[in-house]
Amino acid sequence: MSKIKAVGLSVVTGLAIAVSGASAAVAGSGDTLASVKARGELLCGVHPARHGFAAPDSQGKWSGFEVDFCRALSSAIFGDADKVRFVALSSQQRFPAIQSGEVDVLARNVSATLGRDTALGLNFAPPIFYTGTGFLVREADGIAKIEDLDGATICMAPGSTTERNVAQIFAARGMTYTPVVIENNKQLVDAYVTGRCDALTKDKAALPGVRAFDTQDPSAHALLPGIYSKEPLAMAVRQGDDQWYDLVKWVTYATFNAEELGVSQANVDEMKASEDPDIQTLLGVIGDNGTKLGVDNAWAYNIVKQVGNYKDIYMRHFGPDTPVALDRDQNKLWTEGGLLYGLPMQ
Repeated sequence: MSKIKAVGLSVVTGLAIAVSGASAAVAGSGDTLASVKARGELLCGVHPARHGFAAPDSQGKWSGFEVDFCRALSSAIFGDADKVRFVALSSQQRFPAIQSGEVDVLARNVSATLGRDTALGLNFAPPIFYTGTGFLVREADGIAKIEDLDGATICMAPGSTTERNVAQIFAARGMTYTPVVIENNKQLVDAYVTGRCDALTKDKAALPGVRAFDTQDPSAHALLPGIYSKEPLAMAVRQGDDQWYDLVKWVTYATFNAEELGVSQANVDEMKASEDPDIQTLLGVIGDNGTKLGVDNAWAYNIVKQVGNYKDIYMRHFGPDTPVALDRDQNKLWTEGGLLYGLPMQ
């Protein structure tokens, strides 16, 4: 759990595309890593309060799945997972914040899409969590399937892929709905809990946390079966700085590869003595991958030692003994039937 306090975003207004010129000027300098090192901390844009993914406690200490990927990046750069300043961003603030240089990286419930990759000038690291659009409803309303929502009032956040997905889902079925669009996450959830909406729609992975923590009686609420879109959540950076993009990308792959090689937070020191060249390369015992990325050769060792491999991170926040237990489903390694595949680190 990070001991670094969060800061609020300074005023960021206008459409994301409106700041594309500023983003080009920031990214075009190609020195994000140098700026981060000189500053002495990483600025990571995260969700203000998403159970299991990112949330501060009463003392302002941040924890969550996406928070841990910020900490992994900090570990790679500084050898210290806690040199991160978390910047809480709403759905509409997140893209102007990364484009303008207000944050160095987004780990904020961002789905990688073609439009965002091109029109918004972003580069996406490999997805760290696969999910899709889901719906939370009240058991008492007798809504058992998507078709039962015809004519319903649906609560959703603006500026999200979910907003567009719902329109497509209903249009494809010849159904109608009334959207209630609220930017503030707490107000959005409260609107559903107080009965202003018939259903709350978010990424399906976010809904168990809402049911567990934000409703008075979790058993009175149900997730509709099925996932109705592709939502590959990934860290995002500005275009124009290949060195920074490479580092963020390979930090992600390092967590995948460490799990595949059986290198965990619990055994990483022991595994440094392994004779397996892939493990030696991962942990910086041989080779100069860190030098190629602009960081210490022990960068991946520091990630695993201080934060963990992918499984360590996932189980910490979504394991069976956590309040937001989620099956890994597609978020398994490719060797286990999932979609996670770390590229070779030779």
